[in-house]
Amino acid sequence: MADKWSLLVIALLDRHTMRFSELRRAIDGVSQRMLTVTLRHLERDGIISRTVYPVVPPRVDYELTPLGMSLHQVIKSLVTWTEEHQQEIAAAHAAYDERVAREEPELVSPRRG
Repeated sequence: MADKWSLLVIALLDRHTMRFSELRRAIDGVSQRMLTVTLRHLERDGIISRTVYPVVPPRVDYELTPLGMSLHQVIKSLVTWTEEHQQEIAAAHAAYDERVAREEPELVSPRRG
Protein backbone atom coordinates (compact mmCIF):
# COMPACT_ATOMS: atom_id res chain seq x y z
CA MET A 1 0.00 0.00 0.00
CA ALA A 2 2.90 2.36 0.46
CA ASP A 3 4.10 2.43 -3.13
CA LYS A 4 3.85 5.74 -4.97
CA TRP A 5 1.01 4.66 -7.29
CA SER A 6 -1.16 3.45 -4.42
CA LEU A 7 -0.62 6.67 -2.49
CA LEU A 8 -1.58 8.76 -5.50
CA VAL A 9 -4.69 6.66 -6.19
CA ILE A 10 -5.77 6.99 -2.56
CA ALA A 11 -5.20 10.74 -2.67
CA LEU A 12 -7.23 11.16 -5.85
CA LEU A 13 -10.10 8.96 -4.68
CA ASP A 14 -10.33 10.90 -1.42
CA ARG A 15 -11.66 13.79 -3.47
CA HIS A 16 -14.34 11.85 -5.38
CA THR A 17 -15.26 8.67 -7.26
CA MET A 18 -13.27 8.26 -10.47
CA ARG A 19 -13.20 6.10 -13.57
CA PHE A 20 -10.07 4.25 -14.73
CA SER A 21 -9.39 6.71 -17.56
CA GLU A 22 -9.69 9.68 -15.18
CA LEU A 23 -7.19 8.11 -12.79
CA ARG A 24 -4.77 7.35 -15.61
CA ARG A 25 -4.89 10.94 -16.88
CA ALA A 26 -4.46 12.31 -13.37
CA ILE A 27 -1.41 10.18 -12.48
CA ASP A 28 1.58 11.28 -14.51
CA GLY A 29 3.77 8.41 -15.67
CA VAL A 30 1.62 5.44 -14.66
CA SER A 31 1.14 2.76 -17.30
CA GLN A 32 -2.22 1.13 -17.94
CA ARG A 33 -0.89 -2.18 -16.62
CA MET A 34 0.59 -0.66 -13.45
CA LEU A 35 -2.62 1.22 -12.70
CA THR A 36 -4.64 -1.97 -13.21
CA VAL A 37 -2.35 -3.91 -10.84
CA THR A 38 -2.47 -1.10 -8.27
CA LEU A 39 -6.27 -0.90 -8.36
CA ARG A 40 -6.60 -4.67 -8.00
CA HIS A 41 -4.29 -4.72 -4.97
CA LEU A 42 -6.12 -1.85 -3.31
CA GLU A 43 -9.46 -3.53 -3.97
CA ARG A 44 -8.17 -6.82 -2.55
CA ASP A 45 -6.92 -5.01 0.56
CA GLY A 46 -10.37 -3.46 1.05
CA ILE A 47 -9.08 0.08 0.47
CA ILE A 48 -11.14 0.82 -2.65
CA SER A 49 -14.36 -0.50 -4.12
CA ARG A 50 -15.03 -1.11 -7.78
CA THR A 51 -18.53 -0.65 -9.15
CA VAL A 52 -19.36 -1.96 -12.63
CA TYR A 53 -22.43 -0.48 -14.34
CA PRO A 54 -24.21 -2.66 -16.96
CA VAL A 55 -24.14 -0.13 -19.78
CA VAL A 56 -22.53 -0.09 -23.22
CA PRO A 57 -19.66 0.63 -23.13
CA PRO A 58 -19.16 -0.72 -19.58
CA ARG A 59 -18.63 1.90 -16.93
CA VAL A 60 -16.48 1.18 -13.88
CA ASP A 61 -16.10 3.57 -10.95
CA TYR A 62 -13.57 3.39 -8.15
CA GLU A 63 -13.97 4.93 -4.70
CA LEU A 64 -12.45 4.67 -1.26
CA THR A 65 -14.10 2.34 1.22
CA PRO A 66 -14.49 3.41 4.86
CA LEU A 67 -11.24 1.53 5.52
CA GLY A 68 -9.58 3.45 2.69
CA MET A 69 -10.85 6.76 4.06
CA SER A 70 -9.35 5.96 7.46
CA LEU A 71 -6.05 5.04 5.79
CA HIS A 72 -6.08 8.30 3.88
CA GLN A 73 -6.29 10.19 7.15
CA VAL A 74 -3.19 8.37 8.38
CA ILE A 75 -1.09 8.87 5.25
CA LYS A 76 -2.36 12.30 4.20
CA SER A 77 0.93 14.03 4.97
CA LEU A 78 2.91 11.41 3.06
CA VAL A 79 0.55 11.71 0.09
CA THR A 80 0.90 15.49 0.12
CA TRP A 81 4.69 15.23 0.28
CA THR A 82 4.71 12.75 -2.61
CA GLU A 83 2.53 14.98 -4.77
CA GLU A 84 4.64 18.06 -4.00
CA HIS A 85 7.94 16.30 -4.77
CA GLN A 86 6.93 14.07 -7.69
CA GLN A 87 9.01 16.04 -10.21
CA GLU A 88 12.06 16.09 -7.93
CA ILE A 89 11.81 12.33 -7.43
CA ALA A 90 11.51 11.81 -11.19
CA ALA A 91 14.57 14.03 -11.74
CA ALA A 92 16.51 12.06 -9.12
CA HIS A 93 15.55 8.81 -10.87
CA ALA A 94 16.73 10.18 -14.22
CA ALA A 95 20.03 11.43 -12.76
CA TYR A 96 20.66 8.11 -11.04
CA ASP A 97 19.84 6.11 -14.17
CA GLU A 98 22.14 8.31 -16.25
CA ARG A 99 24.98 7.95 -13.75
CA VAL A 100 24.60 4.18 -13.57
CA ALA A 101 24.51 3.93 -17.37
CA ARG A 102 27.80 5.86 -17.59
CA GLU A 103 29.44 3.74 -14.88
CA GLU A 104 28.07 0.39 -16.01
CA PRO A 105 30.70 -0.39 -18.67
CA GLU A 106 33.41 -0.03 -16.02
CA LEU A 107 31.53 -2.23 -13.59
CA VAL A 108 30.73 -5.04 -15.99
CA SER A 109 33.92 -5.11 -18.11
CA PRO A 110 36.35 -7.83 -17.05
CA ARG A 111 39.80 -6.61 -16.10
CA ARG A 112 42.46 -7.29 -18.62
CA GLY A 113 46.01 -7.55 -17.72
